[in-house]
Amino acid sequence: MNWPGFATLLYKELLRFWKVAFQTVLAPVMTAMLYLLIFSHVLDAHVTVYDNVRYSAFLVPGLVMMSVLQNAFANASSSLIQSKITGNLVFMLLPPLGHWELFSAYVLAAVVRGATVGLGVLLVTLMVVDLPFRHPLWILIFAVLGSGILGAMGLIAGVWAEKFEQLAAFQNFVILPFTFLSGVFYSIHSLPPFWQAVSRLNPFFYMIDGFRYGFFGASDVAPGTSLVIVGGCFAAVSAFTLLLVKSGYRLRH
Repeated sequence: MNWPGFATLLYKELLRFWKVAFQTVLAPVMTAMLYLLIFSHVLDAHVTVYDNVRYSAFLVPGLVMMSVLQNAFANASSSLIQSKITGNLVFMLLPPLGHWELFSAYVLAAVVRGATVGLGVLLVTLMVVDLPFRHPLWILIFAVLGSGILGAMGLIAGVWAEKFEQLAAFQNFVILPFTFLSGVFYSIHSLPPFWQAVSRLNPFFYMIDGFRYGFFGASDVAPGTSLVIVGGCFAAVSAFTLLLVKSGYRLRH
């Protein structure tokens, strides 16, 4: 492991999103807050999900995790595609940086951005919604694993895409549908049996359901089951990403 090279690339990736924090951090926080205000105003008095849990409270963990996942993906994918298009990718390929250093720096930076945005959303929403924190460790575990998975997926998208239109297609037709159909705005128990079964095929559902369990101590699926599935997804996606980066596909060749 080339630790100085890894630390330098990580610093570059962190600085890249922090320099434009108004766009990369504050804008997603504002978007999540608008979701909360609109949906809670319309549905708070009409929808009950868990016992003694208002809909607005149920909604907040989903919005936080959705922000974490989407921004973790955006950080890795946008950075890599910008480097490819502007031509400065060569400055990361020429130094003695192996696939482990590249993977670790990009994914860790994605986790940091996802966590930063998620924390911002949580702090803002706590001003209008009271939330319990029954199992903080579960919250942390699912936030880290979920953002790690999306950071690795962002690397995959950035490697595959050769222009911004392809990256936008990946985000609009893969990431957004999986995120919005994962139980962010509803419990899957409110769905017909067929769609409940379909929802259980969505790995994003287990990320959000396990994350929500950390707040309320209640979930649609046992948290241990969600942890096994999310952990397995992280291992599988990471292994595939490492192989892709090591091969040099659309990077060196």
